[in-house]
Amino acid sequence: MANVKLAVIFYSMSGTNFQLAKWAEEGAKEMGAEVKVLKVEELAPESVIQGNEAWKATVEKTKDVPVATSDDIEWADAIIFSVPTRFGNMPSQMKQFLDIQGGLWANGKTVNKVVSAMTSAQNPHGGQEATLLSLYTSMMHWGAIIVPPGYTDPVIFGAGGNPYGTSVTVDQNGKMIEDVEAAVKHQAKRTVTVAEWVKKGKQ
Repeated sequence: MANVKLAVIFYSMSGTNFQLAKWAEEGAKEMGAEVKVLKVEELAPESVIQGNEAWKATVEKTKDVPVATSDDIEWADAIIFSVPTRFGNMPSQMKQFLDIQGGLWANGKTVNKVVSAMTSAQNPHGGQEATLLSLYTSMMHWGAIIVPPGYTDPVIFGAGGNPYGTSVTVDQNGKMIEDVEAAVKHQAKRTVTVAEWVKKGKQ
């Protein structure tokens, strides 16, 4: 392992994407990667958060997780994004984080970052693929190397078979319907492996 540095950057309102991020961290560490789990800054008004018990609980649970910065993007060889869908797009919190990386992008600091993404929604056709594609569109502008899971392992089918990135359906009680832990870990390991190839190729 060429000491791959992985940033797992998430936004989570109900805790699902935080859990996906933690599974990705576990999978990557099994490959010997150095991992940072980071959240993007919350933009919603405090009054709105306080009015939603699940949201409030997630804010409390993730209060000690560092907020992602441009320095983290520059540090990372690879990035895994974990975001819920918002009307078929990434959440505004993640979009703003990407939008303020113009300085890094202009200086070529996003080129050849190895990236992959995961998502969640309340139903299987609630925009899961579209959300991943919206995020990957930004990554194309970054000059990043996108590493989707495809159908590279049978665990992908067990998790619903999304080749763009692991996605999970969450019921009204906030419980994950599909068993996606193995798929998330596979996706993380695949991302780290490709990042290792890229890193060795640049040396």
